[in-house]
Amino acid sequence: MNSRTLLRRGYTQVSDLDCDADKRDSSKYVNDPIHGYINLDEQVLQLIDTPQFQRLRHLKQMGSSYFVFPGASHNRFEHCVGTSYLASEVVKGFAQRQPELGIDERDSRCVTLAGLCHDLGHGPFSHVFDNEFIPRACPGMIWSHEEGSEMMLHHTIDENHIDIDEGDITFIKQLIRGSSQPVGDEKMFLFDIVANKRNGVDVDKFDYIQRDCYNVGVNSSYDFQRLMLNSRVIDDEVCYNAKEAFNLTEMFHTRYSLHKRVYSHRAAKAIEFMIVDALLIADPVLKISQSITSPHMYQSLTDEIVRDIERSSAP
Repeated sequence: MNSRTLLRRGYTQVSDLDCDADKRDSSKYVNDPIHGYINLDEQVLQLIDTPQFQRLRHLKQMGSSYFVFPGASHNRFEHCVGTSYLASEVVKGFAQRQPELGIDERDSRCVTLAGLCHDLGHGPFSHVFDNEFIPRACPGMIWSHEEGSEMMLHHTIDENHIDIDEGDITFIKQLIRGSSQPVGDEKMFLFDIVANKRNGVDVDKFDYIQRDCYNVGVNSSYDFQRLMLNSRVIDDEVCYNAKEAFNLTEMFHTRYSLHKRVYSHRAAKAIEFMIVDALLIADPVLKISQSITSPHMYQSLTDEIVRDIERSSAP
């Protein structure tokens, strides 16, 4: 946008908006019901604006629970955007409060992208696919959606010619997978942010617990923002102030409550079993299970597979 256009809109010729026009145009804001306005920078937008990431709009965050709880209509798309935002905020907070950690731009970028892409590999109806369908369709095979996320991340970058260093791609994959042991020369505490394998307290849970509660109408008193503000890195591990003990307990209690009252609802579980049976019957024809080794096939696999089975003319 040139200065003449800005002047017509009421800005002065020396305004900051005029000076930062190029920078401003390279990012966007989205209004999220959980986190408010979220800034999406250029590299995040490059990944979001791909067919592989847009696929997440067609994967229900809570799988079959949507058939029981009508409010559970949110998708993996907004969860990934929210997780990316929280991951970025955590890293920025550590960099400001503890400059001695030596957090650099690469660390911040990779953790943010790991949060964004951590669920790229989820299949239809989320955990139903990797926890229920794959073990029955492919006995003996050990496969998780994290492996799918790593596969789809590489596929997304290659197919859309996104400029990310190969070393950074490896680091992002490691952050998605998580680790409780040192990984090369990387800062160990960074692995506690997106997928914490040491104690399970991470931004993935911060987002999905709050988002699921909001959408299904479950009340919770735990405050993830307070946890983030009262966190520090000690001995290369993310730690929380002792006064947050009740808050942390409440987080795990809320998660337990969601599992008992929502995720494991008897009607939702019954629907899961019916979905898995349908997928298994259709697998020889539609080759659904083979998609976990083919990113091109996996890209087209969404919750709509049930409609595809209904519409199929195969016997």
